[in-house]
Amino acid sequence: MIGCVSTVTVPWLANLRGHRRRTRNMRTSRAAVAPQIETLAHRLLGVPLPVGLRAWDGSSAGPTDGPSVSITSRRALRYALWSPGELGIARAYVRGDLDVEGDLTEALRRCRQPAGPPRKNAERIGLGELAALLGLAARTRALGPPPPRPEGEARIRGAVHSKRRDGAVIAHHYDAGNEFYRLLLDSSMAYSCAYWRRGEDGTLEQAQRDKLDLICAKLGLRPGMRLLDVGCGWGSLILHAAREYGVRVTGVTLSAEQYEYVRRRIADEGLTASAEVRLQDYRGLDDEPYDAIATVEMGEHVGERNYPDYVATLYHNLRPQGRLLLQQMSRGENAPGGGAFIESYIAPDMTMVPVGRTVQHLEAAGFEIRDVHALREHYVRTVRAWMRLLEDRTEEAAAVIGREGVRIWRLYLAGGALAFEQNRMGVQQFLAVRPDAAGESGMPAERV
Repeated sequence: MIGCVSTVTVPWLANLRGHRRRTRNMRTSRAAVAPQIETLAHRLLGVPLPVGLRAWDGSSAGPTDGPSVSITSRRALRYALWSPGELGIARAYVRGDLDVEGDLTEALRRCRQPAGPPRKNAERIGLGELAALLGLAARTRALGPPPPRPEGEARIRGAVHSKRRDGAVIAHHYDAGNEFYRLLLDSSMAYSCAYWRRGEDGTLEQAQRDKLDLICAKLGLRPGMRLLDVGCGWGSLILHAAREYGVRVTGVTLSAEQYEYVRRRIADEGLTASAEVRLQDYRGLDDEPYDAIATVEMGEHVGERNYPDYVATLYHNLRPQGRLLLQQMSRGENAPGGGAFIESYIAPDMTMVPVGRTVQHLEAAGFEIRDVHALREHYVRTVRAWMRLLEDRTEEAAAVIGREGVRIWRLYLAGGALAFEQNRMGVQQFLAVRPDAAGESGMPAERV
């Protein structure tokens, strides 16, 4: 009997197991995840999948050249289902359930500009597309409750652009820690668009210094003048103007981390007689008029509803014939600017408006516009310089803000540089003056 089992039953069992394996492999092949996602993406986008795709079951689809997206977990699909669009994909990326193999910037570029023309009547997401998404989730066993939001996602409460909420927003982004920003920025800690006037030979540090000199020159700073810096950051302009131009500078910030950092730098450089920093909301400014005011990439945090009060405050704190230099990001008339990812992870409540609207606000407050200087291409280079520093110092950055924090910043910088490159966002320096009662500007005849 034992012999019969060994010579007859065992070969039969082996054949049965082989049949089951072949059947299971056929089922797996038919139900491979990546081709299903590719088919659905083609239906939604109206164009072929622009990047390669690898799914958690080992299947792949899409182009084999260039970057590819790796979906490492069903949870990535669940993020996309519960938060359709940019936010769900960003959450999956931050958590590591979705990754990019190869150049992240190139992957984003291809997704923004898919290969081939889209269909004229590409379908919008409707009931049919929603049913298809749910069907895909059901077939891949991705259905389930909402997955947890990443720790780095902002949780801001209160009335939009109230003083309390604005303070929380600034703290979320800028109080990530001075140690982290030291890794990301140049030695001056300038966190705004640099001015690459030296072309390919320039360094980030020199380009930031050239930007500070450009601002000071446009403001016509001379020894003894009083300068106000609204939204002073880590004090790069405060220190530069006091040290190199001999002016007396006051800076204001809502960030406690920035305030402590600038206060120490002023003391360390022996500039306490000519520079000061305040932990203060711009709405509390009511000083003797200054000779010049700078506000560098701060207006985006004000909100358009509060913008008239913001520029009125600047006007009120500037003497007649005093100059204002406002550097600010913008969006095109038909471009949304910002986006769900930036709103949720980087700068909640951030508002970008077209250039013309900023000009209207400034003129309504009483300013005369003297110059608008576009620096969009300079921001592409600036952000990519920050990206290189982040990649070179990834391990150090992860020790400060964690792995998820690094992924947030990697996605933010790659997407931001691309938005400037593709002219979906811009940045301008507005030079304005407060004319005196007779309408005199005090500006030189030649262009500043």
